[in-house]
Amino acid sequence: MNNKTLKSYGYRTDKSMKTVVRLERTSLKINNLTVNYLSKHNLTFNQFKVLEALYHLGDLNIGSITKLTMSTPGNITVVVRNLKRDGWITSIKDPNDSRASILLITQKGKDIIEEVFPNHAKNLNKALEVLSDEELDTLYDLLNKVYKAN
Repeated sequence: MNNKTLKSYGYRTDKSMKTVVRLERTSLKINNLTVNYLSKHNLTFNQFKVLEALYHLGDLNIGSITKLTMSTPGNITVVVRNLKRDGWITSIKDPNDSRASILLITQKGKDIIEEVFPNHAKNLNKALEVLSDEELDTLYDLLNKVYKAN
């Protein structure tokens, strides 16, 4: 029998650690739902994030896409290459910086986002339907507060 007891770092610190673990597990659970849904449409989550950003925000440079998708330059290069290969995006030279490229979503890319995004939105809504509208607003506000503070 395991007789070890967990060391306490104080109520607030213990609760903070438990809260962060719960946030990570909840995020992972929703992320896995999303990844499984997107895989049925032959999309990776990172490909989807790039297409979604271009679809909803318009043409963007690779640096902006990297920040918006919370990716790394090395990873985004591979994602962009694969999206170009599949005909979902194209690129042009940035007129303001000859070293940079502007990414544009193609009609094929728009078609896949218009097919996939509505059900993606429904899936996220379903994942959070356990919350009332007021609880969802409160959760958003609290997470936003923590996000902006750090």
